[in-house]
Amino acid sequence: MAILNILAYPEKSLLLPSDKVDDIDDTLKKLIEDMGETMFEAPGVGLAAPQVGVNKRIIVYDSNADSPESDDPESDNSIKEFTALINPEIIEASGKIVSEQEGCLSVIDYNADVKRHDKVLVKALDIDGKEIQFEAQGILAVIMQHEIDHLDGILFIDRISILKRAIYKKKLSKKLKNQ
Repeated sequence: MAILNILAYPEKSLLLPSDKVDDIDDTLKKLIEDMGETMFEAPGVGLAAPQVGVNKRIIVYDSNADSPESDDPESDNSIKEFTALINPEIIEASGKIVSEQEGCLSVIDYNADVKRHDKVLVKALDIDGKEIQFEAQGILAVIMQHEIDHLDGILFIDRISILKRAIYKKKLSKKLKNQ
C-alpha cells in the first residue's frame, strides 16, 4: 500500500466532474486500498478519488465515523476500517442541519459551517461490484454529501457565502505568494 498525494485547492482538476467506473479490476482495488490508507494518514474521515488525482467516481470513508467512540480520545481507535463506494449517488435527501466547522483535506487551513441535509439515501457499488443502498444520517450524511460533491467537482467552499469564500481565496492567494 502507498500514501497518495492529496491535491489542494486551487488545483483545477478538483473542479471537474468525475467519470463513472465501468470496470472493477485489481488496479482499481489497489487504488481504493491506497486511498483508505491515505485518508487515515492525513487524517480524515473521507476521501474522493479526484482528491488524489484520479478522475473516477470513487470515495472511501471511515466505517466508524458515526460511532460515538470515534470522538472519544480515551477510546482505542487502533482498528482503522474504511468503506469504499463506487459510482455513489444520493437518490433521496431530507431534513436540514448545519455541518459545524466542516473541513476538507483539499482545502487547506479552512473550516466553515455548511448547510447540509440531515438524512440521505445513497446508492452505489461496493468493492466487489455489488449494488448497495443505505440511509445515512448526521455525520455520515454529511460525509456522503461532502465526498459525492467532490465527484461532481464541488468543494465545500462552493457551499458557503460568497463573502466567506472570497475571504478564504484572498487569504490563500496571499499564502501562496509568500511560499
